Parts: sequence; structure tokens; C-alpha cells
Amino acid sequence: MALLEIKDVGKKFGTLRALDGINVSVGENSFHGLIGPNGSGKSTLLKAIAGDHYADEGSIIFNGLDITQRSPEFRAKNGLNLKFQITSIFPELSCYDNILLSIQSMQSVWSLITSRGKDSLNDKIMDTLEQFKLADRAETLAGELSHGLQQWLEIAMSVIRKPKLLLLDEPTGGMSPEERRATGELLLPIKNHTTLVIVEHDLEWIKDICDNLTVLDQGKVLDDGSVEQIEKSEKVKEVYTTRV
Repeated sequence: MALLEIKDVGKKFGTLRALDGINVSVGENSFHGLIGPNGSGKSTLLKAIAGDHYADEGSIIFNGLDITQRSPEFRAKNGLNLKFQITSIFPELSCYDNILLSIQSMQSVWSLITSRGKDSLNDKIMDTLEQFKLADRAETLAGELSHGLQQWLEIAMSVIRKPKLLLLDEPTGGMSPEERRATGELLLPIKNHTTLVIVEHDLEWIKDICDNLTVLDQGKVLDDGSVEQIEKSEKVKEVYTTRV
């Protein structure tokens, strides 16, 4: 069953046609990669899905809802989260409090007033920190973490909300090979409840973690299919041989 349907989506910036008739279907509880040369439209498509900017043409259907022109807040309330390449953690707060604020942002005012505060969320927060290998740094200021651990913290801040769909823009950018490998291992368990759409330049990493890949080139879908199908695609081989 498709959780996300992108139908004939187009986007222009002035005279530049960044997206041109994009069609992509993303299955529920799957990991779907967006790859392609620089300037192919990957991040533009991700932002159109998230509502960071709106598609000029076509439609984006998420969990049965047409979200093409809906606000980012509407999308978030209905279970869609985006993590950009540049982290947006709160560096002056502890890892624990970053996770706490993330989960409280999804609660109603009444829930916050009547709850027992962070004590009622402690187990959930600590379980999430443990999942992302941050439990022993719960009281560490987020700004003191290494780049890789900051990325894990921000992913954890999204994962604790249990989104139906999580969009990741180059989640392993700037990481060491060991950190990239570990990131893949940390993400795999969330497939039980969250679908991922990932933009990533590390082809070996994305092939290891994703079920399906969509290859973009010059704002269009060059090819789409399973990892095995994309690896055998002559069209994809040509683009990556001549332009990447």
C-alpha cells in the first residue's frame, strides 16, 4: 500500500524548471531513496513533500490526504517530519531536554497542563536516547556533541514522535565511514512504524538501507525500482558515468 503518492509534480524557480512531471510512489513501512547528480531536483522534491515550498503543478497525496498546498504544520500534525542536512538541535540544552521538547511539541496545551511534566515521559525519552546510543550523554549539552552524534540526536528527536513518514536530507553528510554504517543500523528498527524517504549522495550506504530507489536527473525521473533494478539500469549507469 502506498503511503505517499507524487503525481505529475512540477516546480519552477523563475525560468528554471527544477521539477518536471515527477511521479513517485512510496510504500508504507519502506525505506525509499532519492538519488541523482547534483542539481537533479532531489532536495527540491523533498522540500515540496515537506511543505518547505509548494509544488506549482501536480499533487502530493500523503496517507490519503492531498497535502500539495497544505501548510508544514498540517503535514506535521498528520505524521510527516523532515530532517534537513544542517542540524536544528538546541545546542544550549542537554540531549535529554532536546528530546523532551520534541515530544512536548506534539502535545496539546491541556495535556501539558494536566501531565506530571517530564517525569511521565522519562522512560520514553531514555529508551529513545538508548536506541540512538546517547543514553550516557543524556545530560550533555547538545552543542558539545560531535557532528555525527548531533545528527543522531536530531533523528531521535523526530523518531520519538513516531511519524508515519520521515524525510531525511543527507543524514550521513560529514560522518565517518563507521558513523555512516552505525546510522544505517540505528534506522532499521524504525521501519516497523515509520516510512523513510532519504536523499543521500553515498550510493553504497543508501543501497544497503533502502528497499527502492528513484533516480532523478535534470528535474525528471530517470528510473525507479528496486535496488537491484537500479543497479542494472543502463540509463542510470550512463548518468553516473558521465555526469557524477
